[in-house]
Amino acid sequence: MAARVVLGLGGCVDYELKLTGPALQQLAADYAVGAADLASPGAVTSERDLVVSILGYVARGGGGEHFVASAPALETFARRFPHRTTLGGTSVRAAIVLDRLGVPSTLHLVSVNDTVRRLLPATCDYVSSGDTDTYYPHLIVQYDRGLRVRTGDLDITAPLPNRLIYVNDPANSSMALADDLGARLRDADVFLISGFNAMRDERLLDERLAALRAHMRHLPPGAVTYYEDAAFHEPALSQRVRDALLDVIDVYGLNEDEMQTYLGHPVDLLSVDEVRRALTAVHALIPVPTLVLHTRFWSAAVGERAGDLAAALDLGTLMAATRYSHGDDVTDRDIDLMRRRPRRPEARAFAAALEERMGGTVRCVPGFALNVDNPTTVGLGDTFVGGFLAAVARSTSPAAPHRPVPGQVTRRPPVVSPGVAGLASQREHP
Repeated sequence: MAARVVLGLGGCVDYELKLTGPALQQLAADYAVGAADLASPGAVTSERDLVVSILGYVARGGGGEHFVASAPALETFARRFPHRTTLGGTSVRAAIVLDRLGVPSTLHLVSVNDTVRRLLPATCDYVSSGDTDTYYPHLIVQYDRGLRVRTGDLDITAPLPNRLIYVNDPANSSMALADDLGARLRDADVFLISGFNAMRDERLLDERLAALRAHMRHLPPGAVTYYEDAAFHEPALSQRVRDALLDVIDVYGLNEDEMQTYLGHPVDLLSVDEVRRALTAVHALIPVPTLVLHTRFWSAAVGERAGDLAAALDLGTLMAATRYSHGDDVTDRDIDLMRRRPRRPEARAFAAALEERMGGTVRCVPGFALNVDNPTTVGLGDTFVGGFLAAVARSTSPAAPHRPVPGQVTRRPPVVSPGVAGLASQREHP
């Protein structure tokens, strides 16, 4: 029997566009954006603010996600560039990857419309907390390495390709949970939690977290719960989510931008010493059984069960690299050809050195050597999650260790067991 995968908690419609230098330069000139504006970006309340925010990220090759107070600003900006409509949200993009890999799933959504119904894969069942159809598109901005904007005293060139997400979405900001989520979890082998980063109301967030824990009491013994971090629209709420859920999370995933935000400083991703210190510090901040970090150079698992996750890390890395190279139009042949490509030499050396330095508490998989003229930078982390969870789902077995009902619990030291099925934590009531 195939593993049962439930993916939550929100999804959306995306407007995906690729920035071009001349168009962005014209906007910077029209709005008289100077170098000083990029030094102190504020809230995004207008199209000018949006342009300033984008230019700041382009200058450092960064990626991020932001709430935008003005929904019309998103629509206005999107109309200036050719764009296409896709489905987004970590859970939805992960579901698309699972479908490509032959693993069916059930989605928990907060917003449904004709676009969602048309684009969801046929293997994806869903439940929605929304009473009526709603449509709140997210603006997804991609840019390539070398994108240059020069006007007035402003002269910037993107050192890396990346993506930015701008959102005004009341449904995801509310993140209402469907009444029958718990019923869907009764048969789940894998449960993905994502999307709380879009919430901005502290009281409402606390209500949703309490409700989620109640639903999670229906999870069967041995189910693996994966939490994927993201850029919080209200950064202070990130800690609130961790405080509420850490004792019921088996695997906690994040990317390099989120890691560096927590640390408060940049990290050289090919320096073994810097990464070892960074992983140790982040794992101390987020004391889950297994921490997973996915970056543009490599992906790694940290924890006593890290050694069980080589296949999951590898499949996540493979699927993200294939999406980077081919976008949404990925074929089985593309995946197979990517699997045969060489890994980045510097990443191979780094991964071997990191594992040697940190021993059995870390497993690191190097990324692929890629030279793509027109890469896709949106959805790479979501795609990694989909590949990772596909491997977990394939390896889940009824022999997984018993996991008591989540509630007010304390965590025992992790118990090492072979295979991905051993990821589910041993928990007990106090």
